Amino acid sequence: MPARSIIYVDGFNFYYGAVRGSSHKWLNLALCFRHLRPHDQIQRIHYFTAIVDGETRTNQEIYLRALATTPEVNVILGKFKFKERKCQVTSCTFNGSRTFVMPEEKRTDVNIAVQLLRDIYHDNADRFIVVSGDSDLVPALNLAKSEAPEKKIIVYVPSRNPTRGAAVELRSAADRNRTFPLRLLSVSQFPSALPDGQGGFIHKPAGW
Repeated sequence: MPARSIIYVDGFNFYYGAVRGSSHKWLNLALCFRHLRPHDQIQRIHYFTAIVDGETRTNQEIYLRALATTPEVNVILGKFKFKERKCQVTSCTFNGSRTFVMPEEKRTDVNIAVQLLRDIYHDNADRFIVVSGDSDLVPALNLAKSEAPEKKIIVYVPSRNPTRGAAVELRSAADRNRTFPLRLLSVSQFPSALPDGQGGFIHKPAGW
């Protein structure tokens, strides 16, 4: 009998590690993870992200609508909080204010941890697959392993950069770890136009 699995995708970590700079942004996550785990019985794919502000927001919202057409995928939203930062570049010669405001994504790590532990507590799967390279998830993985040692936690680190892809702490906290195979991106794309379920179509954003 195929092992039941649940997949947890750290959206921004996945985007910046694997998708950004490619021509494969129109990614069908359900198809992608069926390619990745062909022998698993995938119960759910939780995709954790936050709505961006600015010119790319429209494209992101179109993509989230596309994901909503795949029943396996559950989008869980965090949010951005704006934090004041001070320039630390000692060689900077700018005479104006050295303070600036930057958006910081909040809640994703906590949302992943809560969902993972909830799924383990309710025995919703046998394998728990985390797609991220973020070491902030290490305590959650350690707790999951101590509370349910019979469950298997597998980490896939999304990275085109070997240094970023090291993710030693997170890899060490898992039962097994791999680098996410980038070849799956090109074979897991949505069609350019897909039915929205309401008689219309969702179109791939220009430039994607």
